[in-house]
Amino acid sequence: MNGYDESDLRRAASAGLQAPSMHNTQPWLFRLRDGAIEVLADPGRRLTVADGGGWAQRLAVGAATFNARLALAWTGTPAEVVLLPDPAEPDLIARLTPGHTRPPTYTERDLHAAIERRHSNRQPFLPDPVPADARIRLIEAAGAEHAWLDLLVGMTALTGFSEIAHSADRVLRRDERYQAEMITWSDTEEAPDGIPAYAGAGAAAHQDLLPQRAFTDRPRPRGRDYEPEPLVGILGTVGDRRLDQVQAGQALQRVLLTVTDAGLACSMISQPIEVPAARDQLRRALGRTGFPQIALRIGYGHPGLRAPRRPVEEVLG
Repeated sequence: MNGYDESDLRRAASAGLQAPSMHNTQPWLFRLRDGAIEVLADPGRRLTVADGGGWAQRLAVGAATFNARLALAWTGTPAEVVLLPDPAEPDLIARLTPGHTRPPTYTERDLHAAIERRHSNRQPFLPDPVPADARIRLIEAAGAEHAWLDLLVGMTALTGFSEIAHSADRVLRRDERYQAEMITWSDTEEAPDGIPAYAGAGAAAHQDLLPQRAFTDRPRPRGRDYEPEPLVGILGTVGDRRLDQVQAGQALQRVLLTVTDAGLACSMISQPIEVPAARDQLRRALGRTGFPQIALRIGYGHPGLRAPRRPVEEVLG
């Protein structure tokens, strides 16, 4: 194959659109150039207060890139990927060129099938523990994309993480500009982006172990407390350069799709990463030399609804 074509571009972009992004801003663009599919950060959709440095956007575009890779592999023409290929174009995150044709692997088939089913589940999970074999799969998924996933074990580790996460959440709740920006992306029932009320969590309660975004003031149904001992994972990378953050996004999406394929549910906790002091505290608590990039809450959840996505035409450059 000499190069990808318009149908490949639409297929890759349609899959990329399903990736997660902070507040569901969908901050990416896709274009076809000289037979290559390029994935770009859309500067007009970066959160100016919450993501002034672009970390969250790079994670999101990295996740979209991973979905695009799966879509192309599924057709039998996997991509050779170069990240941050042009220093003169900082918004260009990835260039995908056709590799040797081959059938998709079983893993690629399974993860590709999970793209449409994956969504963030912010509701309480069931108390059933995540089995050891599923935990191993998640750790291996992160490692396959040059990242690491630490699963917290025991109430001491969970309580320590809870204190760090709540402390960071309080810092962000006191920031009026931060809260105003989040409100513009909240309760967006008729919009193709943002977080509608049905996809948000119920109002927080004092006994909650982990913080929740205030995307809605909808009260929590009676008897629907959050699980007392959730499985929390910290996804991180050795470095914290722009490249590391894009790789973290690809690893994040591989882990999330593995979660979905295993019949599990997941929500993301970014507050401890957004507040520098909390992130440093989390890093020291893990005893890692690397950098935490996102936290995950994983378990068995009740079926939920996906947040909306824009038409593919809107993300084609």
